[in-house]
Formats: sequence, structure tokens, C-alpha cells
Amino acid sequence: MLVMLKKLLLLSLLAALIALVWQLGWLDALTFDNLKRQQGELVAFRDAQPLLVSGLYFLVYVGVTALSLPGATIMTLAGGAVFGLGWGLLLVSFASTLGATLAMLVSRFLLRGWVKQRFSKTMQKLDAGIEKEGAFYLFALRLVPAFPFFVINLAMGLTRIKVSTYWWVSQVGMLAGTVVYVNAGTQLAQIAGPGDVLSLELLVSFALLGLFPLLARKLLNSYQNRKKLQGWKRPPSFDTNLLVIGAGSGGLVAAYIAAAVKARVTLVEKHQMGGDCLNTGCVPSKALIRSARLAQEMREAENYGLKSREPEIDFQQVMARIQQVIQQIEPHDSVERYTGLGVEVKEGSARLVSPWEVEVTLNSGEVQRITSRSIVLATGAEPFVPDLPGLDDVDYLTSDNLWQLREQPERLLVLGGGPIGCELSQAFQRLGSQVTQVEQGPQLLPREDRDASDAVLNKMQAEGVAVKLEHQALRVEVRDRENLLIATNPEGEEVAFAFDRLLVAVGRKPRLKGYGLEELGLVPETGKTLETNAYLQTLFPNIYACGDLVGPYQLTHAASHQARHATVNALFGHLKSFKVDYTFLPWATFTDPEVARVGLNEKEAKEQKIDYEVTLYGIDDLDRALADSQAYGFVKVLTPPGKDKILGVTLVGLHAGDLLAEFVLAMKHGLGMNKLLGTIHIYPTLTEANKSAAGNWKKAHAPEGVLRWLKKYHEWRLN
Repeated sequence: MLVMLKKLLLLSLLAALIALVWQLGWLDALTFDNLKRQQGELVAFRDAQPLLVSGLYFLVYVGVTALSLPGATIMTLAGGAVFGLGWGLLLVSFASTLGATLAMLVSRFLLRGWVKQRFSKTMQKLDAGIEKEGAFYLFALRLVPAFPFFVINLAMGLTRIKVSTYWWVSQVGMLAGTVVYVNAGTQLAQIAGPGDVLSLELLVSFALLGLFPLLARKLLNSYQNRKKLQGWKRPPSFDTNLLVIGAGSGGLVAAYIAAAVKARVTLVEKHQMGGDCLNTGCVPSKALIRSARLAQEMREAENYGLKSREPEIDFQQVMARIQQVIQQIEPHDSVERYTGLGVEVKEGSARLVSPWEVEVTLNSGEVQRITSRSIVLATGAEPFVPDLPGLDDVDYLTSDNLWQLREQPERLLVLGGGPIGCELSQAFQRLGSQVTQVEQGPQLLPREDRDASDAVLNKMQAEGVAVKLEHQALRVEVRDRENLLIATNPEGEEVAFAFDRLLVAVGRKPRLKGYGLEELGLVPETGKTLETNAYLQTLFPNIYACGDLVGPYQLTHAASHQARHATVNALFGHLKSFKVDYTFLPWATFTDPEVARVGLNEKEAKEQKIDYEVTLYGIDDLDRALADSQAYGFVKVLTPPGKDKILGVTLVGLHAGDLLAEFVLAMKHGLGMNKLLGTIHIYPTLTEANKSAAGNWKKAHAPEGVLRWLKKYHEWRLN
């Protein structure tokens, strides 16, 4: 409230000052003709009172600039006409910089908070860019006097640029233009108007001069890149344009794109083509989930007018089916396919020996050295195993070795409440295991809104999963041949959970060891992913990284998205580089109900202090969901207050991951709720849930005043 009062007082003061200037006619006096007529008198006044005139001129110039009033050009010419080139340049240079800085600070105080609140994500990106490149861009703009300086002052006030940076860059950047105008003022009798000061040739020169900071930045980047590579001998030529380490989702996409643009590309994989996604992640888990869903549907067959029955689970056959599914998809990621695409595939281990050279130990034992102009690291991640006392005393499972199971555990304990833990807990419970799931936090799926998390929790508990929230695992013990997990409950008491097998699903960590990263100084701090810039470059400008190795999203489609950028930048970055953008990255957890999301959810909007409205549509009211006896879940859309722009969507229900695609497309191309409502959807389908959510938004924003008049109009038409 106090800040708002200060803003109102400042606005009132500024308005009063502008009104006073206007009323006194000072702006009318700041004309070129008036300056020419009164030049002699002003020079005489200066001779009589040099310090007083200089001080008054300085204050007036600061005031005109700080209030963003017209007349700065005439004031600059006057500086040269009255004070000469030397003293005039000194006065104008410091007065213009002080006034510009004050204008920037006024803009920051009055407008930044409001703009940041309404355009939070945009401002975050802008601030990040200004923090890294702000001085260069400001310098470039200041060098071009044709660009309105008052616009720069107001616009830069909305950013987080440091005041000191803004001051010195403005001081130096405006100097060239100031010299031109002050010098022109000394020749006032020879020019007919301000337009004569800047010829087309001079404007072009300034524009070219404005490119200097950007060129300087390029040269600086080139110098820094060369400096990073100092001490390493660059090969005179290269065996390949691109060498990719790792044939998971990221590495396969990188190799595919490089081959598609006819680059010479080598792909090295030490274990299995397809990586975690095909062999231990997405594919096997979804195959398991489908078998588990069918088992649950058999238990719930009476919902469809059939006799319910407890399914007879052949666990070995379930696991065999999973391997069959993997084998069916395997050809998509096979050595044969990629060789046919033009990729040189090496099956073996790769180790960096220099920024351009990789030592490959083939599975046959042969060792080869390959030089490459650019390298893409796509080594993926592996399950994180916590330092839990006693854990090594039991044959624990992870998402890597789970798929070798052939005997179903009667009692399965799942440690972790993230997507992997939830998907596998529900699947094994449906297949007949008694599952206990232990999560140290207050909710499952901690990145999701509580209502989405609770929908999954309620379903899992209804199916028999014993979910233990706010339980901190302490140790594993074996007592009388029985395995126990000892944990503290929310009251701080120790409790014990018995299990036959323990599945550790508390997260994943990047694969960093064994690739020569230590020798090149690329290993990050403990527990962190490999560090890259926005272009996915590592410390070395020709070595890129993508996927789970760098994060921040451990998703197959995120790895593919990064791989596209890393490959294009690696091959064509000397011409044009592209920053990776996660703005419209969707994801889903394939529990029942599924939870899918894109953009902001309520939790993130509150953390970022973004104003939003919630539009909710319950899928329990959807015709197709009722016909399918799957009428549960919801569509939740966040929009700015009073606007139909989509800030984010959370979908909970059957096939939520599929239904989300329409919202991803809408957000990517700037389509709002009105456009969604105006799109024809097939009846009866689950996609109507999206249109119904848009309909709910429209109802909440109906123009009540217009509707009242329409009612009267229709009543009049009855007569």
C-alpha cells in the first residue's frame, strides 16, 4: 500500500511538472528558429554569468530528458551554439546521461512491477538476456541517434539492468551522436534546421557503427572459444563432421538429423541401441501398464454388463510380452536402420581424449581413434540409489533391472512417489502384488497440483496400494529372514514395512563416468547435470550435450527436442545458432488416471506471482467418458484474468496425454479459448472435454450487459 501511495505521489509530481512546463511555454521556446534568433543574447548572458548559465542549462537539459519531453535535440544544438564544442560537449554528455538514467529509474519504479506481474515468463527471459548481453545491446542502440532515446530509457527501465551499467554505457554510447550535434550547434548559422545535421550517409554510418558492439561480441566469443581450446592440439582434418556418443532417444535423433542433411556422422553405443527408453523405460513400462489395466478391467467387468472375475496372472508371460513389444519396436532403433540412413554406427565404449578426438573401444576389443569437428554427448541417466544403510543387503530393484524379473513379488515396496514410482506401484498392484509405496513428501507427483495428485492417490488407494506419505526412509534391516524398511512417520515415530522385493524409484542421475569428461574438466558438481549454455554447448564450444545428461526434463521427447537443437548448432552454428526453448514442453504420468500438463499449473503460477483464472471442466460429465464407464478426472485451464490466452493446462483422466496435444498446439501458435471453442470436435469423443472446458470459460466471461439488451430486443420482437 505504501509503495502504491509513493507511485501515485510520483505520478502526480511528474504530471504537475509537465503541466507547468507546458503552461509556461518552455517547449515553445525550444525551437530551432528561436535558438537562431536568440543565439547572440544567450552568448552574451553566458559571458556575463558563465557558471550560472551553465548550471541552468545543465538542470533544464536533465529535466527535459528525465521527463521524456521533446526538445532534447534543440537543447544539444544550443549547447554547441552557446558554449562551444568543448564545454558544450561536457555539459550535454553528462546532463543527457543523468536525465536518461533518471527516466529509466522512473520507468522502473512505476511500471516494472506491473509489467513483470502480467508478463512474468517474458520478463524472466528478457532479464536473463539483459544480464548476459544487456550492455552490448544498449551500446548498439545508443550509437544510433535516429533511434528515439526516450524509448530506450523507458524500455530499459522495465529490465533488471544495473544502474551503473546503464549509466556508463549511455555515457559512452551517446558520445558519438552528441559530438555531431554539439559541433553542428557551433555552426548554427550554416544549417537551416535540425534535419540538416544528419545526412543519409551519416545515418548509415551510425547504423553501421551500431553493429560494432554486436560484431565485437562475436569477436569476443570467438576469442573466448579459442582460449577454452588452448592447450589442445586441433587436428589438421577430421574423420567425421559429427560424432554422437549414446544411442538413446537424444543420440538417435542427433544422428538421424545429421545424416538427413548429408553430414558425415558416427554414432557410438556401448550397450543397447534405443537406450533406456526402448529397453528399460518408456516402452517396457507402458507395455506393463497395459497388461495391468486389462487385469483391472476384468475385475471391473460388471461396469460393462459382464461378469467380473479375478484375473489369473501369468507373470512370466506378462514379462515375456514386454520383451516381445521391445523386439517389435527394436528395428526402428537398430544398427541396420541407421546404417541404411548413412550413419556409421560403432558398437563399443567411447572416451574423449581431446575436444576433437574420441577413443572407441569396440565390443570386439579393437581400439580406434576418431576425430570429429563437433561432438554430441547423449549418454543419458541411470537410477539414483540413495545411501540408505542396509540397502546393499537386499537384492533391490531399479527401473533398470526390474525387467529381468520372472517371479512376481508377493509384497513389493516402492520407495519414491514420482512418476516412475507411481506408474509401477499401480501396475504391480493391479497384477496381484501387495504394494506399499513410501514417499517422504506430503503428496505423490510433487510437481503437480494437489488436486491432480489426489486424483491419482485416491485411485491407487481404492485399488489397494498402501501409500505412506511423509515417511522418511531410515534404513533397511533383515530380521528373522524378513526384509524390513525402517522409516519415520509424520509423528516422528519409527515404523517398519515388510517386503519381499524393494524397488528404488527416487529419481535418476546423469551418466558421467567413463567418457573422459574428467580429463577435459567437464564433470559438474556432485549430483548435478552436465552444464551447457542455451545453445547446448558445454565448456568446449564444439562439444554439445542433450537429454537426461543435461536435464532439466528427463523425458524422451525433451531429449529429442534438445538433440535437434544440439545437432543443428553443431553443424551450422558458425552460421546461425538456435537457443533451445522449453516454453511449450508437455509431459504426462501414465497412471490411471493419467496426469498430463503443459505450461503453468497453479503451484507454479503462485510461486511466480502470476495472476490467473482457473477454468475447470469435470470429465465425469462427458458423454463419451460416461459411455466408456471412465467418467472421472478433469480439465483445468489457467488464463490471465479476463483474457482467453492459455497459460497452462492440467489434464487428469483417461488418455490425458493424448488429449493434451490440442492445448500444446494452441499455446504454441497463440490460439486462445475462443478459437478452441470455435473448433469442431467429433461427437462422441474424449476430445470434447477440451471444447467443454473452453465453453465453461466462455460462460464465465459472458458479456452480461450485452445479453440484457439482447433479452429486451427479443422481447420487443415478440410484439
